[in-house]
Amino acid sequence: METPPTAPVVATGLIGGFAVARASGRRELGGLCLAACGAWSARRWNQVGGPGLAAGLGLTYAGAFGVSHPLAKRIGAWPSVLAVTAVASGAAAALSDRRA
Repeated sequence: METPPTAPVVATGLIGGFAVARASGRRELGGLCLAACGAWSARRWNQVGGPGLAAGLGLTYAGAFGVSHPLAKRIGAWPSVLAVTAVASGAAAALSDRRA
């Protein structure tokens, strides 16, 4: 079985984590989804491009999560999540998934 690209996993972590937290009312469940997708992606990034790529894309993923909060105050929760997901997923696709 072929390993899936990381961009959709990144999108699942950010969008899915937010959706799970919002639907369940339990932020820690959303965080679990976010962390699981991030850990899987980081492992794959390390395999594809080494620790430098894994660190860079990992910081992009975590940064997207962090930036989504203040951005949500300006443009709304869902638009914020979708915007940061586009950036993080795009970075994963361009920098890692094209190599694999």
